Amino acid sequence: MRLMLSFFRAYPWHSVLMLLALLFAGIAEGVGLSALLPLISVAIKNDARAATDTNAEPPGEYEQAVLDVMHQLGISPTIGVLLIIIVAGVTIKSLLLLVARKQVGYTAAQVATDLRLDMLSAMLRSKWEYFIHQPIGSLTNRLATEAQRSSNSFVYGATMITYLVQAFIYGGVAIAVSWKATLTTLAIGSVIIGISHFLVRMTRRAGKKQTKLFTSLLARLTDTLQSVKPLKAMSKEHLADKVLAMETSRLNKSFRKQVFSSAALNAAQEEMFAIVVAGGMFIALVKLNMPFPTVTVLAVVLGKMLSQLGKVQKQYQKMVVGESAFWSIKAAIEEARQAEEYLGEGARPKLEKSIRLDHVTFGYDPGRPVLRDISLEIPQGCLTTLTGPSGSGKTTVIDLVIGLLKPQNGHVLIDNTPLDKLDMRAWRRMIGYVPQETLLLHASIVHNVTLGDPELSEEDAIRALKEAGARDFIAQLPDGIHSTVGERGTKLSGGQRQRIMIARALVHKPRLLILDEATSALDPENEAAIGRTMEALRGKLTILAISHQTALVEAADCVYRMENGSAVKVREADAG
Repeated sequence: MRLMLSFFRAYPWHSVLMLLALLFAGIAEGVGLSALLPLISVAIKNDARAATDTNAEPPGEYEQAVLDVMHQLGISPTIGVLLIIIVAGVTIKSLLLLVARKQVGYTAAQVATDLRLDMLSAMLRSKWEYFIHQPIGSLTNRLATEAQRSSNSFVYGATMITYLVQAFIYGGVAIAVSWKATLTTLAIGSVIIGISHFLVRMTRRAGKKQTKLFTSLLARLTDTLQSVKPLKAMSKEHLADKVLAMETSRLNKSFRKQVFSSAALNAAQEEMFAIVVAGGMFIALVKLNMPFPTVTVLAVVLGKMLSQLGKVQKQYQKMVVGESAFWSIKAAIEEARQAEEYLGEGARPKLEKSIRLDHVTFGYDPGRPVLRDISLEIPQGCLTTLTGPSGSGKTTVIDLVIGLLKPQNGHVLIDNTPLDKLDMRAWRRMIGYVPQETLLLHASIVHNVTLGDPELSEEDAIRALKEAGARDFIAQLPDGIHSTVGERGTKLSGGQRQRIMIARALVHKPRLLILDEATSALDPENEAAIGRTMEALRGKLTILAISHQTALVEAADCVYRMENGSAVKVREADAG
């Protein structure tokens, strides 16, 4: 129930409307049921008079109370009128249930949407270190599977409340007819539900297992799909297939437990409830000599009450399957919020002089610094290149300059102002970033450059493509800038893909262009061409590049060689 309380707190007005509709639907059905006993009694009495022309036995207390209410309202208790009351009650109940179920459906869709948006918002506002420790597959699982399973749990929980309200109404009518029979039936029904509750616990354990396995499976699947080409190239796809098949089999085993517990609950409840109702009717008619109309109505309402209580347990069982998914995604949202990045509200940066790292020390793990007390300067308007072996801290320097990481000691300075004293959003809007991976979308060239930004036009994309040296090869494509690049840009060569990535970085007119080993996968000819492009951009903006190859080193104004956590300048920009 803690899950439903959480939903109700999140969506109070939706919940109130749903509960009111359910309540009035239950009252409407109760009114219809209240007419059932007089209807049966009238029909039996009419048959008795027609057969013997004698008076039948007087009405019971409940029947007399219903007849008195109808008399006060000026309603004649004829068969036709009583049938109209029953039909009207069912009709009103159906209409109100339609309103309630529509509200449940709308709210369920909103639950999934809000959870996804909350997760996305928290995730995108978190620090870069948060992403370092998060498998992409697990994040995808939360946005897709866990959000949807949480939404399904809300539907099952709301349906459970629907059946619970109806069970209360049936119980109220039954108590009015015979409180002793009702309490006895409730006691036996509670015992039956209590006995079968171990099946609900089995389902909850299966649901928790599914939540863990979905996260693990999607994390592995995402990693595998990103590595399909090298796996196939080395004929090792069967290894990935074996691991994924094992994870899928474990998930299937969990689903089987869930299916068994659900089927067992259905079978056990219906059998035991049928025995209770049949036995009760026998005792009432044979041992207690209760009037047949009263016993008939009791059998109907008590049978419906037990049926609804059974459905409450079944819906609760379905709800707990996805309960762990809801708490998992809520915990993930909270974890991401705890890692929220403070972007500052400081002065707006200008980058008129230089970017400087002043005695900076940084390490991802305590006691294992990647950078040790390094100092280096990136002059404004110049091309500065970082070289050195893998693991020497080159990308870490870039992440510090962007502000994705913060030094444990020392400062990153923009025009002699510490970066943490500046408006970080404004600073990052001044940056154009080209990663090593060519992360192109399966879309047109123009969309890959602008990424759908409404503030950027085709003219902006054409300008950026020209600056990136991509104009010539695009002119040869059948649809020009509207040509589709294929999945991850597979329709283009490596050099062409990289130029589109550079155009993407240039389209918003940055002040700082960062190339994070952007030429490492290119052949010497394409790498030299990118080097010439950077030379053409030099002076128009500041360029910071990482490169193991010669072109960007030869074109650079400043070159730093990084090794063992230190930086040594091997070439300096000309003065002025």
